[in-house]
Amino acid sequence: MSYFEQFEKYGEKTAFLDDRGQSVTYRQLGEFAKETGEKLQKRTLAFVFCENSVGSALGYLSFLNNKVVPLMIDRKIDQELREHLISVYQPAYLYFPKDMAECFEGVSALQEKYDYVLGRTQFDAAIEMDERLALLLTTSGSTGSPKLVRQSYTNVQANAESIAQYLELDDTEKPITTLPMNYTYGLSIINSHMQVGATVLLTDKSMMMKGFWDFMKNEKATSFGGVPFTYELLKKIKFFKMDLPELRYMTQAGGKLSPELHKEFAQWAMERGKKMIVMYGQTEATARMAYLPAEMSLAKYGSMGKVIPGGKFLLIDVEGNVIEEPEVVGELVYEGPNVTLGYATCREDLAKGDERGGRLVTGDMAKRDADGYYFIVGRKKRFLKIFGNRVNLDEIDQLIKQQYEGIDCASTGVDDKMKTYITDESLTAEIKQFLSAKTHLSESAFSVVYIPEIPKNEAGKTLYKDLPV
Repeated sequence: MSYFEQFEKYGEKTAFLDDRGQSVTYRQLGEFAKETGEKLQKRTLAFVFCENSVGSALGYLSFLNNKVVPLMIDRKIDQELREHLISVYQPAYLYFPKDMAECFEGVSALQEKYDYVLGRTQFDAAIEMDERLALLLTTSGSTGSPKLVRQSYTNVQANAESIAQYLELDDTEKPITTLPMNYTYGLSIINSHMQVGATVLLTDKSMMMKGFWDFMKNEKATSFGGVPFTYELLKKIKFFKMDLPELRYMTQAGGKLSPELHKEFAQWAMERGKKMIVMYGQTEATARMAYLPAEMSLAKYGSMGKVIPGGKFLLIDVEGNVIEEPEVVGELVYEGPNVTLGYATCREDLAKGDERGGRLVTGDMAKRDADGYYFIVGRKKRFLKIFGNRVNLDEIDQLIKQQYEGIDCASTGVDDKMKTYITDESLTAEIKQFLSAKTHLSESAFSVVYIPEIPKNEAGKTLYKDLPV
């Protein structure tokens, strides 16, 4: 079902409501898309400078419906990175908040509505693009990189339908945004709820702000999503003591949640008749690949669950053979209609076809238990060989966080020399001894360094490339 049909189907139901008091119905959404479409040349490229507002959401859906391919970018992107992306991809259109107008001199304004401007650049609109190409997103952790993920119309639709199915969404849902729209997880929440005629509550406010919780309670939000960092934050601000009668479920993706934290939130949810649903995905799979049903959240805490409807998992050993036995670690491979077309690093790459054929080698190491539930062990590239022993850096970080509550850390390094960055200077010597004891390896293999803050992207994922050398 196309989004235009969705607009017609849900008519006067509110599609979006933001914390600025702006709202639109599905009918108005359709009218805006048609009106905007009359100003656009089809099958060309647009940059959307995103925020969680009605204007931003309207632009995204309008481009999608009018066969103009949007690249979703954080409106707060560094100026140099923004200009670099524009020079590399030369978009015909820019869609931006009106308070960014001074950033785009020489751009002709075609439309101004809902605090957003549709501008025409001086670049040629004629561009060769694969007919399946629908959407472009930056790769995780590289907002300013010219490397983009190419998503097709089938990818977006199939994944939205699958998510709506396994979350059992309906038109009474009112999710509130906690993640940016230019991030695949945040965008998937919008896409899946549009499928069922739900009302999406849009805000850029942090969960640390009273305004977020006021908006959530006043508008009776029924769900929110978060990355591991979100849940670490929620615990710190005493979420477990909050009274949220309208909340139905919480989702988590964007990295592996510590098993202990998973268990705590699952327990809290179960005791209150709510759902905690841990999920797994990548931008290269549009969004989701797996989910852990809420009823299994305690029994299988620490697991990312089972494959989503329409998908298939394989575990592959180092020789490329399929692993059939339980509890054997291998590289996770996913097959499904949401596997994206491939990457782009320049304007000419938008003409490329499907380079993956529905098969994604995830780069994640995982195992499957006897009941068919999957557990992520770590990234394939996040391993070191130390004195001949294979050490998983993600497991090292989890060990430290479990032992030292409230500390943030990030491990990296080369074979035979691991470097761990921590945010508590008083613990450097102690943690070095702790790692040696836990791994049964000499302290000489470990270096523990204090830094005030672990660098992270807008989704809360650690930016290992930004750690000090």
